[in-house]
Amino acid sequence: MILIEFVSAQAETDSTKVPLIDYLPITDTNIAHHDSLPVVSLTDTVSKRPRQDTGWQINPSLPLSTQLLQRHPYFSFGTKSVVTHSGLREFKGKELIFYVLIVLLLLFAFLKQAFSKYFNDLFRLFFRTTLKQRQIKEQLIQTPLPSLLFNVFFIISAGLYIDILFYHFDFAPIDNFWLLFLYCCIGLSAIYMVKFVGLKITGWLLNMKEAADAYIFVVFIINKVIGIFLLPFLVLLSFMEGTAYSVALVLSWCGVGVLFIYRFLLTYASVRKLVRFNPFHFFLYLCAFEIAPLLLIYKALLFFFR
Repeated sequence: MILIEFVSAQAETDSTKVPLIDYLPITDTNIAHHDSLPVVSLTDTVSKRPRQDTGWQINPSLPLSTQLLQRHPYFSFGTKSVVTHSGLREFKGKELIFYVLIVLLLLFAFLKQAFSKYFNDLFRLFFRTTLKQRQIKEQLIQTPLPSLLFNVFFIISAGLYIDILFYHFDFAPIDNFWLLFLYCCIGLSAIYMVKFVGLKITGWLLNMKEAADAYIFVVFIINKVIGIFLLPFLVLLSFMEGTAYSVALVLSWCGVGVLFIYRFLLTYASVRKLVRFNPFHFFLYLCAFEIAPLLLIYKALLFFFR
């Protein structure tokens, strides 16, 4: 007999469980927030209240607009204006040389544009950049007008350069700048005219016309290049001062010295092909006919004007 027992389960009570009680009271510290920064009251300093000018009487001799501006509440149109001096540098007494340099630059531009082929052939032959040197030389000889004009340009440019040097080193025999410039141009013209005629006569007497012509051609080719080379230095030396002036002066000396040395080398090479001579004799010729006449002319100028 199967006994089926029904056991009724009772809910056991756990005596080990302890009810949780929150003994730490939580207080919100962010509730009461005290600002420690002082309160600054802002005042409007941008706008101003227009002044109350009740004693203004209209002046009939002045325009109404002028009187309104003079009594403007925000802008002091009625006060005396402030004079400020700018850093603009004025050169007084050099206006004439400025215009002369402008004319000289325009003359060079005209010669370069009007005789562009002659100008290009001149520098091609000077720098020896072509093998057809004899052909270019004959073309330059057959164009006397541009050759004459470039020689005149050299006389003007070199005369002004010598004039500036005289006044810079206080060697000027006279006090008039432009009169001395005229004398320098006349002196250079006389020197190269005498050189030209003397070489022509010497070549004819010694039956060396071809060698004399070659020497004359090289001399006047280098002179044309010197006249063009001096043009930017004339502008610099006319308006510069101090260290920049000294640098420009030394560079011009170096350039002219190199061109003269190059001229001596070219003349030696050209004449050497036609006439056999000793290099020492050529050096004596340079000292006697190139350097000594310049020193004698300067000595004569000092004696004549002083």
